[in-house]
Amino acid sequence: MRTVEKACAKLNLGLDTPYRHKDGKIEWNMIMTSIELSDYVEIVTEKGNGISVHCNRVFLPQDHRNLAYQAAFLLKKKFGIQQKVDIHIRKNIPVAAGMGGGSSDAAAVIRGLNRLWDLHMTDQEMATFGLQLDSDVPYCVYSQTAMVTGKGDNIELMPKLPKMYFVIVKPKVSVSTPEILNKIDYDKLEHVNVNELAAAVETQDYDQIVSHMGNVLEPLSSKHHSEIKKIKEKFEKYGADSAQMSGTGPTVFGICRTESQAKHIFNSIRGFCSEVYIVRPV
Repeated sequence: MRTVEKACAKLNLGLDTPYRHKDGKIEWNMIMTSIELSDYVEIVTEKGNGISVHCNRVFLPQDHRNLAYQAAFLLKKKFGIQQKVDIHIRKNIPVAAGMGGGSSDAAAVIRGLNRLWDLHMTDQEMATFGLQLDSDVPYCVYSQTAMVTGKGDNIELMPKLPKMYFVIVKPKVSVSTPEILNKIDYDKLEHVNVNELAAAVETQDYDQIVSHMGNVLEPLSSKHHSEIKKIKEKFEKYGADSAQMSGTGPTVFGICRTESQAKHIFNSIRGFCSEVYIVRPV
């Protein structure tokens, strides 16, 4: 049996963390949205055993280190499935970029195998299952604009965003998410008011969405990667309505009301960085 799942990249419109749990996990308070930029995950099941992962980006791990592999392994174990699983990932989402590419691929495997194996897991059950892989996987199961709280497992779906365009820039640096999260000093964080951003999303108010965006981790990542600040300055220079880092970085995105505005920024900035995209929220 075979299926193909679309695995959308995500952006953090708002990201805050109020505290760290005793087990070391982060408590999150985020507004996330998914965008058109996507990987495509083909899943084939057949007689036999074992799991294989193939990807068009040869430098990515294609064994047990890959979250897509882990998703298949844990589902097989949970439900006692004795079948071979072949996973083919066509990678379009930038790697180690703060856009949830690996998490979205894993969520795609969960959704696909849930259907192929008739597991009858609800979206909530798939999201809960995905939390053991990574804190972004539960959100990526849904891949809709949502408020995400708890350890990443509380997903409250929100209305689609009003018409807008994102210009996304991924500099040629990679950020280690665990390294950044381990460096958080909660006494020094300047917290983001995610609730005000949520209210703006609910009322479809573009100007208020722009006004209340924020990422509490941006100063920390920018301290170690100067490219983030430089890209933000480019966005400001070329007329983005707002710009900020997604996740732990290093990707920076600018938000625009019109396509012509986004194209102007895209054309102005792509000589500065090779990975530049114009996308819309899904």
